[in-house]
Amino acid sequence: MEELEGFLLLAPMLLFSFTAHELGHAWVARREGDNTAEALGRITWNPIKHIDPWMTVLLPAMLWFSSGGTFIFGGAKPVPVEPRNYKRGAKSDILVSLAGVSMNVIVAAGLVVLVVVVGLVGKALPDLSHSLSIVQVMFVQGIGINLFLAAFNLIPVPPLDGSHVFKYLLPPAWALRYMQLGFIGFILLIVLLRTPPGEAFFRAWTAPATFLTDVARSTLRPYVLASPYTT
Repeated sequence: MEELEGFLLLAPMLLFSFTAHELGHAWVARREGDNTAEALGRITWNPIKHIDPWMTVLLPAMLWFSSGGTFIFGGAKPVPVEPRNYKRGAKSDILVSLAGVSMNVIVAAGLVVLVVVVGLVGKALPDLSHSLSIVQVMFVQGIGINLFLAAFNLIPVPPLDGSHVFKYLLPPAWALRYMQLGFIGFILLIVLLRTPPGEAFFRAWTAPATFLTDVARSTLRPYVLASPYTT
């Protein structure tokens, strides 16, 4: 039951964060001259447009419940782009690739503000405090989720966003082979996440995100409402 409650608190923010990430890619792609994502209706906050049944629903749920509520991993349906339509070539590709990460950072900052607002409202209106505390817990979790997603997607392993930046540091022939890793790279990431060396690497890579999350939670503590879910 605790695992189910935890998942129900986590899932909405996870879905919102995935949606924001893909929306960022689609919006910047349009600005850079590629309307592929726009034509498919991907410039939207509607999460249904971004849901991949396996990556967004089944995989996160399976990992969460099989790990006893200690591990979750997933993603949204990738935004399709056509780099040949970009107005500025490599520069456009890099901007589109980093747009999802930037969106997650923006969302994290916005959630910090919302936690403060909800806390102030809850303390001013005690009758609403319990309901607002649940929403606030979701927002606090969302800060960590979005900062982690930003850091994770910068890892230079295809198909993550960081690979679309790193490839420009390689000779053209190497870059082509590197990006062809594709789905193999994704499987490698999942395997690494569940092995001691991989876990050590990810802890080190995401250390800045962990630090910022801890700072945010510490700073927000005076505004956090009492709740059985408060972390």
